[in-house]
Amino acid sequence: MNSTNIIETENLTKSYGDFTAVSHLNLHIRKGSVYGFLGPNGAGKSTTMKMFLGLTSPTSGRFQIDGKSYPRNRTAILKDIGSFIEAPSFYGNLTGEENLEIIRRILGLPKTAVADALELVGLTQYKKRLTKKYSLGMKQRLGLAGALIGHPPILILDEPTNGLDPVGIHEIRTLVRSLPEKYDCTVLVSSHLLPEVELMADDIGILNHGRLLFEGTLAELESSARSAGLPTYNLEETFLAMIDADNQKGGGRI
Repeated sequence: MNSTNIIETENLTKSYGDFTAVSHLNLHIRKGSVYGFLGPNGAGKSTTMKMFLGLTSPTSGRFQIDGKSYPRNRTAILKDIGSFIEAPSFYGNLTGEENLEIIRRILGLPKTAVADALELVGLTQYKKRLTKKYSLGMKQRLGLAGALIGHPPILILDEPTNGLDPVGIHEIRTLVRSLPEKYDCTVLVSSHLLPEVELMADDIGILNHGRLLFEGTLAELESSARSAGLPTYNLEETFLAMIDADNQKGGGRI
């Protein structure tokens, strides 16, 4: 494993019967970066993230996280990761603060960790409210607080801005962008809001039909798109053109 990379995969593959969700994936996620993980619905992003979290096992291939190999070091890997996958679920009859307190105890973190996480996501004033009375946006923030609690070295965030209004989206983007410098962590974030990813990511990985079409910096993506005759006006245009070109040339399921 390259010492500058905190996550590396080698031909990582996940199949369900004759359907291949992730195919021979080789990712290189640099330590201390924000890595934007992009792809249409069903491209394999969530499946990849679930493999990193031990929620589903690879069919073949392997991956390392912070020098630890899966499945041998599965427990040690999980201790390094804070995650937010799909819509987070909470105990509706407990307050936001009480829900985070459960996570704090499981992880054995200091008592100050809950207040710190609530402050980070802007939920301090709602900490005593029952989560069943939280709006969708507040639930998203609480899910993010659960991922951030204790400042893990690696954060895996799947659509963290779902349900947020434009102000909330801006706040979460600013927060994610600040995390590597603030807490010396690495963030893997997937989102359909490409203009937001463009503003927060150092590196980009683009997935289509379970295969990696591109990996590199935004500048490298622009250069690659230009040489392929694709639009380079912004990330969204480049992304859509790249996916369309792949689909046109029969980049269907493996």
